[in-house]
Amino acid sequence: MPDPNYPPVGFHFKVTFTDFQGEEEGNFQEVSGISVSVQTEEIKEGGENQFIHRLPSPPKYNNLVLKRGMFIGSAVTNWILNSLESFHFTPTTVNVMLLDEEASPMYQWTFFKAYPVKLEVTGLKAMKEGEIVIETLELAYSYFKKA
Repeated sequence: MPDPNYPPVGFHFKVTFTDFQGEEEGNFQEVSGISVSVQTEEIKEGGENQFIHRLPSPPKYNNLVLKRGMFIGSAVTNWILNSLESFHFTPTTVNVMLLDEEASPMYQWTFFKAYPVKLEVTGLKAMKEGEIVIETLELAYSYFKKA
């Protein structure tokens, strides 16, 4: 059991998709975009020029960005390609789990109504030896919760 007073390391994690099964689908080398912020809106008080009230607006979520070695025949990649090519989107739930030494989830973020907005493949270079082709999957979502 990790020491609760010591910050966890971020190298051991897993990603799962509600609608896509398979051990290989959750193997990503990098996850980013777990971010939410609240902007403020300034409202001047009626009849009083001295006061401005700063009120919170709804939260804004960044896109979830997932990077991994290109996986041929991936159900997740096919879902993204079908969405972007046909413009028919089927949202799903995505879980990102930070794992402990025994591969048990110690922290989890759940992203609701996630859908693809971008697929990027690294450049192909003939002279580089042994370089893996990396695909970057970018997902928009309605909101996330810590589970």
